[in-house]
Amino acid sequence: MANQIRYILKRIVYSLITILVLVVITFLLMQLLPGDPFTGGKALPDNVMAAMKAKYGLDKSVPEQLFQYIANILHGDFGISIPDGRAVSDVIGEAFPVSFDLGIRALIFAFIMGVLLGIVAAVKRGTVWDSLAMFIALVGVSVPSFIMGALLQYFLGLKLYQATGVQIFAIIGWADINSKLLPPFALAFGSMATVSRLMRTSMLDVLSQDYIKTAKAKGLNQRQVVWTHAVRNAIMPVVTVMGPLVAAVLTGAFVVENIFSIPGLGRYFVQSVTSLNYTMIAGTTVFYGAFLIFANLVVDIIYGLIDPRIKLTGRKE
Repeated sequence: MANQIRYILKRIVYSLITILVLVVITFLLMQLLPGDPFTGGKALPDNVMAAMKAKYGLDKSVPEQLFQYIANILHGDFGISIPDGRAVSDVIGEAFPVSFDLGIRALIFAFIMGVLLGIVAAVKRGTVWDSLAMFIALVGVSVPSFIMGALLQYFLGLKLYQATGVQIFAIIGWADINSKLLPPFALAFGSMATVSRLMRTSMLDVLSQDYIKTAKAKGLNQRQVVWTHAVRNAIMPVVTVMGPLVAAVLTGAFVVENIFSIPGLGRYFVQSVTSLNYTMIAGTTVFYGAFLIFANLVVDIIYGLIDPRIKLTGRKE
């Protein structure tokens, strides 16, 4: 028990240090960005520019700005969005639940469908089912989420509606149930392909182990062997990639939210980049980064709890 607590505390400390480094790097990169968020391409009088910089604390030295920025973040203050004067934390609080809803749906779909495809491909190795599952995985790895989203909008959103006269899949928005089908699928397709390929490889390795042969020799049918013995052990490597999958889903959501006009945080991030909204860029970057670090922390701890070979000390026995 003491080793478990020590391991968890160590992981938490490492995560906090990583977040601090992320905050510093993000702040310094914002200082290097070209352009000016105040002018919008128009020249302003010097006194107006000085007043604007004083209002947002940009008239101080860079170290002073950095320490003030870190202190504000510790209090949950990510600054003020320059174009509209809204608090960045308010924007995050309003938009992130939408992005979280989209991301959770995509992750659940990617995990379940990826695991099932991997199992089918491994159990039916060398058959048409194996080839079909790996073809789907190849398409998922090769086609970016924004291309997949556009194809889904065109064929399932537009063409299907023109053929049937019924709007089964909404093309844009995030309100009704029919608007929450295509975006998660477009976002999850690439991650689903990754999970399916990893699951297939892991299943093939597990199915060749001696204890699987022993289970078959005892008279267990294929369903019992696969679901009782093989899947339980083969799924372990899939759990380890859930952290990177969260990163893939979060970064993919930036584009998918814009394609489907979803009022999520990714859409605000893209808009802030085009408008040089420094505080919004920095705030969303730090927030997303901290969320990703937290997700990886949770995955590491869960993996240590579900794998009996790991004693939460950082090594296998």
